[in-house]
Amino acid sequence: MNMTHYMELLATNQPWNLFIFMAIPVVLAETLAITELYILFTRRFDGYVYLLNRFAGTTVGLYFIWIIVYLMTTAVVPITQAGEWRTIIDIVAVGTYLIAGLPLIWIALQEFGLVGRKLTQEGKLKLHAICVALFLVFGHIAMISGMLDPGLLGYNAMTHSTPLHDQNLSTPVQNPHLSH
Repeated sequence: MNMTHYMELLATNQPWNLFIFMAIPVVLAETLAITELYILFTRRFDGYVYLLNRFAGTTVGLYFIWIIVYLMTTAVVPITQAGEWRTIIDIVAVGTYLIAGLPLIWIALQEFGLVGRKLTQEGKLKLHAICVALFLVFGHIAMISGMLDPGLLGYNAMTHSTPLHDQNLSTPVQNPHLSH
């Protein structure tokens, strides 16, 4: 079966890529979503749940900055330059995954006081909820389209190379361009 680059990224270098690109951001984002609901219902802007919400929001936002920069430089740009997208299914999967991180980055910026400074606590709470909802929508679109076979729209792996696998771009631990 053919795979999107999204699915190939998660399947390569097991279990590390699954952990790095799916488990960590999803656990943080789901923690953010659950604590957001608690705060929405209780209006408690103090205590452990509120601190956990702020931690999850800032951490996942900063984490997605790294993910976006890493995937843009090691996957999106090289795949685009090589003309190796595996139909629109592949573009939607990777694109919506990257777009899903943008509302989480906004939450982190808001938590650091870089955006939305003039909003009331209620306004910040509403914006947080909207950002979490946008993440969930785009994240689910990415997962669903990422699991589709690009062969449905004519892609055939036998006639194309696989840039992620060939250039070892899907293994952040082994990528020399990311050495600190």
